[in-house]
Amino acid sequence: MKVMKNQTKWIISVIFGVVGFMIAIQFQTANSEPELRDTRDQWEIRQELQKQQKIQQELLQKISKTDRTLEDYKETSDVKKKKTLQNTIEQLEKKAGLTDLAGSGIKITLEPIFQELEDSAAVYPALSPELLARLINELNTYGAEGIAIENERLISLSPIRNVNGQVYVNNRPLKSLPVEIYVIAHNPKKLLDYVQASPTRDFFAMESIGLTAELSRSITLPKYDDPLNLEEIRVHTSQETGEA
Repeated sequence: MKVMKNQTKWIISVIFGVVGFMIAIQFQTANSEPELRDTRDQWEIRQELQKQQKIQQELLQKISKTDRTLEDYKETSDVKKKKTLQNTIEQLEKKAGLTDLAGSGIKITLEPIFQELEDSAAVYPALSPELLARLINELNTYGAEGIAIENERLISLSPIRNVNGQVYVNNRPLKSLPVEIYVIAHNPKKLLDYVQASPTRDFFAMESIGLTAELSRSITLPKYDDPLNLEEIRVHTSQETGEA
């Protein structure tokens, strides 16, 4: 009986010893986990820092590349601006009649209807500047892109006037009839129809001047060579702005 009690005590002691040993191991493991976790977190932070540094370096490289691209764009933009400005100037000069102009259009001929009387005396009707100016205004209204009377290119400042009984265009005398007028238009056929139906033809006929018009596929108008007198424009501008 005594032997059984001793065996029981021994078994219980062994059990408690094993339990205590396991508890001690678990306690030691639990105490060592924070240290391992801290070491791992520092490593992860270091890795993340290196990753961010790499991203920052790549970002700086992209910024530098973008700056170079921007500088190149500015230079290219300036070139384009200059080219656009040059094109604008050329278009304005073309529209103002300061350059030669080629294209299709119509040719108008003004010639006397009656050249001789019964006594064989040659009579040439006089071309009035008012009637000529009326025809030019109608051509501009009908869509003319450029007009030349003989070799004189007409612009908005071109004077058509009477000087001592003779018609002057661009301050130069116009030759006697017949006179040819060259007109370039975007739609020559439409312009021709307008001219043929215009009542201005009747006014020319009343002055014994015949007006005929025909299509022309190839017309070249000379540029306006005279110096531009913008004095009147400057005066008009100063009056609008209130300058003295």
